[in-house]
Amino acid sequence: MNMSTVIRGGARAIAASRLLLARRRRGDPSIPPVSVMQIREQMTLAVGRVMAEGSLYDRTLAALAIKQAQGDLVEAAFLVRAYRTTLERIGTTEPISTGRMRIARRVATTHRDVRGGQILGATYDYTHRLLDFALLADTETTEQELPAGAAVPATSPALHPAPAAETMLLDADLLEPVSADDASGAEPAPDLTREPLTLPCRREQRLQALARGDEGFFAGLTYSSMRGFGRMHPFISDLVCGHVEVEIIIPETGDLVAIGEIEVTECRTVHADAGTARFTRGYGLVFGVGERKAIAMAVLDRSLRTRELGDEVVYPAQDEEFVLMHADNLDASGLVQHLKLPHYVDFEAVSQMLRELRRRHASASEDAA
Repeated sequence: MNMSTVIRGGARAIAASRLLLARRRRGDPSIPPVSVMQIREQMTLAVGRVMAEGSLYDRTLAALAIKQAQGDLVEAAFLVRAYRTTLERIGTTEPISTGRMRIARRVATTHRDVRGGQILGATYDYTHRLLDFALLADTETTEQELPAGAAVPATSPALHPAPAAETMLLDADLLEPVSADDASGAEPAPDLTREPLTLPCRREQRLQALARGDEGFFAGLTYSSMRGFGRMHPFISDLVCGHVEVEIIIPETGDLVAIGEIEVTECRTVHADAGTARFTRGYGLVFGVGERKAIAMAVLDRSLRTRELGDEVVYPAQDEEFVLMHADNLDASGLVQHLKLPHYVDFEAVSQMLRELRRRHASASEDAA
């Protein structure tokens, strides 16, 4: 059987497909187009996720990618990460200090009173999860009625140093101490954007992979470990959203200079460990406001320390290879979507194999009869 096929008009078809894509992206031309600045300022949670999973902190570029991808955040992260590869590396910043954060929101679930206080901030946690049809109006306002005596919230939070709530557990000798490896920082941290992931990996590399992994995948794994496919009941000792300074050392002078600010979400979790009669740690930090991602990251960080802490790896969320090798949504999306490409030769090879198996089975049945 001749399986050769000539495909004609491929270039013209692709050009037409791109035109159709542009028209679909634009939508009804009688409706004003959404601007990149509108996305950047009004879809901040989507922008934060694209920056985190795209490994590039740039709100405008993330908003542009969201517009270009028609709101597909995985595709937008792909666009941002592809652009990132074209940028020149001009230096390495110092580790950010979340202890000097301009805090917009801070929650600690382990203690009512924590050093530095708790800040409710902006959150969907206390909304009714009902559609607000007032948002259909083109003249929506941000003004809401406040209870009598309530203070008007600041739009730009001031510096609000807040010692980590876990220090209270350390003082009571209820929390594992910081390991010497984590504290020393003697070895340079590996760079996942330049070096491939190797297993087993150091915690710094694992945290990098978690920071830019798929939020939905991590939420599902965390849910599985809390439902019963793992012994995980975390407590959030600190969940903080705010702005931190980014600093760099000028090589010529040795001066430490602040070059800007970035918004981050940090989560610290603690987990009861009967073997040591102490709490163990989990940690997560992501670009932008991404509380669900930061929490899931912290829980998985602790879950992936299972072998290190002397327990047997049993469940998917404890398996470093399973979690880290399937965490990147770009890798996952690429492999899934490649199924749309022509597979004529592969399909014919498998079809011929099945025909041969059927022929042998029929022959064997005739011989047996």
